[in-house]
Amino acid sequence: MPQEHYFTNDPNAEFKPKSISVTLAGREVSVLTAGSMFSPDHVDTGTKVLLENLELAPDDGNILDIGCGWGPIALALAIARPEATVWAIDVNERALELTRQNAERLGLTNIKTALPDAVPADISFNGIWSNPPIRVGKEVLHEIMQTWLPRMVIGGDAYLVVQKNLGSDSLLKWLQDTMTSFESSRLETAKSFRVLQVTREG
Repeated sequence: MPQEHYFTNDPNAEFKPKSISVTLAGREVSVLTAGSMFSPDHVDTGTKVLLENLELAPDDGNILDIGCGWGPIALALAIARPEATVWAIDVNERALELTRQNAERLGLTNIKTALPDAVPADISFNGIWSNPPIRVGKEVLHEIMQTWLPRMVIGGDAYLVVQKNLGSDSLLKWLQDTMTSFESSRLETAKSFRVLQVTREG
């Protein structure tokens, strides 16, 4: 897989972690972020919209967060689903380090952080939750989808939040036309974002 950043971080930017207060899975918590991360000052609106559907997350098994950044999706999943193992992946080592540190700060032992290529090949996922990196371009985004969606178990659901004006409808059409062993649909629209649901069929 090309090693573009899942989020458009500058790896040469000065790395100065800072503490912010956010609400994740109904808990107000203190986490570390940094200026070189996506949305370093708060939980971005798209992620908030996605996490409003947290009750749909699988109760157990493996759940994947693609492009974890400082970890808001992975942390929320780990809080809400203590019996699940949450895999937080990113090509940015700083993002993985922040997610690791945040898991430790919150006492979460069910998060595993990894570079994409380091996820064991025999791991399958009961669900995927992601605010995917639309700005990497369609070719890279499609490759990410083609890499990870087939690693879901039969009946597993992926939930992807995409801003309407950044191509949510074109991504949905591509999923429907290309990923033919999946059922892809729009779950909801809120605050200029769409949440797409992609189910692996038998």
